[in-house]
Amino acid sequence: MSYREVHVVEVKEVVRLWSGGESLRTISRLTGLDRKTVRRYVKAAQQAGCRVGDPVEDATVGEVIGRVRAQGPGVRGSSWAVCSEHRELLAGWLDQEVPLSKVQELLGRHAGVVVPYRTLHRYATRELGFGSRRATVRLAEGKPGEELQLDFGAVGWITEGGRRRRVWALVLVAAVSRHLFVWLTYRQSVGDVVSGCEAAWAFFGGIFRVLIPDNLKAIVARADRDAPRLTTAFVEYAQARGFVVDPARVRHPQDKGRVERSVQYVQTSLFAGETFSTLTEAQAAAERWCRGTAGQRVHGTTRRRPAEHFAQVERQHLLPAPEEPYRVARWSEAKVPRDHHVSVAKALYSVPTQYIGERVQVRCGDDLVKIYHRGKLIKTHPRVGPGQRSTDPEDYPVGVRELACRDQQALLGQAQEAGQAIGLYAERLLAGPQPWARLRHVYRLLGLVRRYAASAVESACARALEADVIEVSRVARMVEQAVETDPLPARPQPAQAGRRPLRFLRQASEYRLIQGGAHE
Repeated sequence: MSYREVHVVEVKEVVRLWSGGESLRTISRLTGLDRKTVRRYVKAAQQAGCRVGDPVEDATVGEVIGRVRAQGPGVRGSSWAVCSEHRELLAGWLDQEVPLSKVQELLGRHAGVVVPYRTLHRYATRELGFGSRRATVRLAEGKPGEELQLDFGAVGWITEGGRRRRVWALVLVAAVSRHLFVWLTYRQSVGDVVSGCEAAWAFFGGIFRVLIPDNLKAIVARADRDAPRLTTAFVEYAQARGFVVDPARVRHPQDKGRVERSVQYVQTSLFAGETFSTLTEAQAAAERWCRGTAGQRVHGTTRRRPAEHFAQVERQHLLPAPEEPYRVARWSEAKVPRDHHVSVAKALYSVPTQYIGERVQVRCGDDLVKIYHRGKLIKTHPRVGPGQRSTDPEDYPVGVRELACRDQQALLGQAQEAGQAIGLYAERLLAGPQPWARLRHVYRLLGLVRRYAASAVESACARALEADVIEVSRVARMVEQAVETDPLPARPQPAQAGRRPLRFLRQASEYRLIQGGAHE
């Protein structure tokens, strides 16, 4: 039979009946206690100096209980005494997070006595605080209109457009009044969270000064107990709206205790048993539910209706609600490749040459794309559509930008500055069809000017124009072999006027006479 502790009222009744002259049998029958138990308490009363007929005082009852329990099942044995003797040693092992089974082995090795595990566990629990839950306190309420707690959670499913999709609820709860708002979405991106916050400001009629979110990736880029790093896009949004973000610690739900159970409440009260055909329909039902069911219930802690409590206490302390919608800018990080262009939202934007190989941060807004390097703005482009490119010729080094941008006029201008014949030769090179395909020939011609003397290239171009040879490779060989000043061979004269000269025509004297009078 298990041990049952006798209540103090029962002990007092035993002593009172015995003092009134009742027998042990009668006392046992009237109190429902075993006769041996009654005898033990009566004996303790006699040892405490009580006599039949004396009044029963509370102090006397306490002394009787103390005498009985000093001899009863609560008396500690020798194993408990061993644990008490080595209390500091046990506390040291437990502070080092040594498992209790290992502590039992170490204690037996040190004391020479094996202490039963149940006794050791009971001693460590009662005397050393082993396995006990840490004490907590209820935090004081914050200032009205200051703190808004946020949590994200899955609440149900919606079949829209023939596709069954999971619905997520962004739940925002006012810390003082417990008035809440629910924003439903299919995703958890920064844009969805910002849209939910914007809808919340309209619902509450103002902006709370502090937002306490969970560590969702749309808000917290890197979770940390002391210095969490927020996403750039959400920090920019908080700056625009004037509130502070204070994320909860990882695995510390008490940091946002006001909203911790709200997702389950939304799931069971709003979504359970309901069928919504579209997300818009579900959102309209959620806002009616926030104002009605959730807002008009009597909260279990505050014992007030959250909507009325919010209107009376918090609304007047909020920051003004935004007048214009917020446009979320997309932030990304990229490494500048050798072609000078970074890819943002499936479009290309040029970056100056000195940043090739460096990592840059890109802010992609509705109208502008801004590129930063180590916090410094280095480039701004108008935003273009997917598949398009925005290139600033000034981002290329001199001598490359003309070819990269297919700037014919710039190349011709450089050729004309180098020399008259060089300019004419460049014009002849670009005179044919598809001139952009021959820009590299002009670029090579200008390379000859930079490598050799401009006068040599000028002479070579003049002779090539005279011979009507429009091929930059020929000009290059003439300059490299230094034959640009040699006289041109005389052109063969046609045998008869008006007849077209034959290309391989030779004089008779050039042939050798063989036997029979024929020429070879």
